[in-house]
Amino acid sequence: MSTTSKAIQRIAALLDDNSFVEIGALVAARATDFNLKPDETPSDGCVTGYGVISGKPVYVYSQDTSVLNGTVGEMHARKITALYDLAMKTGAPVIGLVDSVGLRLQEATDALHAFGEIYKKQTAASGVIPQITAVLGTCGGGLALFPTLTDFTFMEEKNGKLFVNAPNALDGNVVTKCDSASATFQAQESGIVDVVADEAALFARIRELVEFLPSNNNEGSDVVECTDDLNRVNPEIAGCVGDTSIALSILADNNDFFEVKADYARDMVVGFLKLDGVTVGAVANRSEICDEEGKVAEKLDAVLSSQGCDKAAEFVNFCDAFDIPVLTLTNVKGYKATLCNEKGIAKAAARLTYAFANATVPKVNVVLGSAMGTAGIAMNSKAVGADLVFAWPQAQIGSMEGKLAAKIMYEGQGADVINEKAAQYDALQVSAQSAARRGYVDRIVEAADTRKYVISAFEMLFTKSEDRPVKKHGTV
Repeated sequence: MSTTSKAIQRIAALLDDNSFVEIGALVAARATDFNLKPDETPSDGCVTGYGVISGKPVYVYSQDTSVLNGTVGEMHARKITALYDLAMKTGAPVIGLVDSVGLRLQEATDALHAFGEIYKKQTAASGVIPQITAVLGTCGGGLALFPTLTDFTFMEEKNGKLFVNAPNALDGNVVTKCDSASATFQAQESGIVDVVADEAALFARIRELVEFLPSNNNEGSDVVECTDDLNRVNPEIAGCVGDTSIALSILADNNDFFEVKADYARDMVVGFLKLDGVTVGAVANRSEICDEEGKVAEKLDAVLSSQGCDKAAEFVNFCDAFDIPVLTLTNVKGYKATLCNEKGIAKAAARLTYAFANATVPKVNVVLGSAMGTAGIAMNSKAVGADLVFAWPQAQIGSMEGKLAAKIMYEGQGADVINEKAAQYDALQVSAQSAARRGYVDRIVEAADTRKYVISAFEMLFTKSEDRPVKKHGTV
């Protein structure tokens, strides 16, 4: 394998300098059908090995398009499965750099079986070691399962192509009408892709993510020395009820929040931050999107959508698998009311509720704005298992807003009666104070003090241990 191949160059750009050790460099194809010769398949089109990112061991494979267009054959796949075996034995993440036209036709059923073996290894590794895929070129057909069987997917913004069926193969579609294989489509519409960027920025972002993650499911949440003030007071966070991605950046150590799937289901924010040096997974409702100058660029309804629920549920499941504590920032008034959303919202909200209720990691909820109805219950409420719930003083927690409740309870009464009863209902049934009196909120905190209370809560919960009924697995 030439040391100047693009596959090698990509690995070198990703890992710490001079840390990569290649293994299996002399492996070549065994098949000879259709005049295929071993000397035509150096490393069988896949460079594999190990190295470090910021001192953390990782395993990497990188497909080489200069060898039979990076196609996956028997030995190509065997190198990847062998890499997974090593990673599982040593408890270190696997990063795949994908750039291939797909199945090697010269090897037919051998190549097809090889695909299945990779799928099986990825399945076995799920929840044991973090898996990251970067789609740098073509990733089509059965190869599209590689990133979707892993935990996080990064995609090159121009050359990356991810699809099961090519755009022109879709009924009624051509690529000029809708490029369903593009990074934009896969990030915004399908929700498969976590980060889109050019190749250099993509590698930098992968390195950032690895620094947040534990190496395996036995290691626990990643911990580094905290250089930020644990008692930092942030009065500006009070204005971030709408755009909670900004609120999470304010709460994070050194204001470093790593958002994933930022372009998908933008009514829900998920990502990682450090609190007192400990990695925490964050899930937050969002009703505003601010621009780089901090001005509101787009307003959203404070509701749960089916896509947002699925996005959050998947993220919570990942955090629970790797013992990463979960923080939620809640501001939700109900469910998105559209015909399209109605098709999936009940099931999606159930998956979200299940994910929070099933997770045994430390769980802290901060109600910033509203936590109304069962949508508020689904967002990591005390009822479904939050260990500690905080609320800002003006937060509203209840079945519905007072005015609507008064209209229902006092139908036919005059406006004065409705307004009076609405005010009473808000005070008695919807305020943070009324929820705290009933034990549904553990403490009402000033917005500016949120960081220190959340850090204190997770410190107290560090040794949490919680059992679940013995079963093979749930079915939601």
